[in-house]
Amino acid sequence: MELALLIKKFKNKDPKALEALYDMYNESIFGVIHTIVKNDDIATEVMQDVFVKAWNKSDSYTAGKGRFFTWLLNIARNAAIDKVRSKSFKNAQQNHDIDFFVHSIETHDSLDQKTNAIGIKQYIEKLTENCKKVVDYIYFKGYTQKETAEALDIPLGTVKTRNRNCIKELRKALHV
Repeated sequence: MELALLIKKFKNKDPKALEALYDMYNESIFGVIHTIVKNDDIATEVMQDVFVKAWNKSDSYTAGKGRFFTWLLNIARNAAIDKVRSKSFKNAQQNHDIDFFVHSIETHDSLDQKTNAIGIKQYIEKLTENCKKVVDYIYFKGYTQKETAEALDIPLGTVKTRNRNCIKELRKALHV
């Protein structure tokens, strides 16, 4: 079925359209969420919430503002960041044993296999080193621009400028 028709049916609350879109995007959405929350069970829970939220707010999607996948991805990213910043998540993290943290530290980069399910790693690898760092912190680790500035020890204005310029570079690479 053509994506535009599928999205139209989704917006009209067709459960089969939701199921088809879920089948198309669940792995990619899970990968992005998992990169932020770093826990399979929590990522699955947040992913389910994302699809429910998208279903409930389906009328807010407008094709003229961007692709459906990007809209869904933004919902997922925001939900994952909200989860990580929640009090319950922070309290649960205090109860982890050292193996959890060792596993997190051993991850070689934030652009792991699950994140790359959306196929973006090849484009990010082409960015300058400064862009890679900013994109990694803001979009894959879920940092705010202020937190990114602190982590990279650079001015907030520099982070904002790099973020804007790096996204422009990615758009050019993706031909969006």
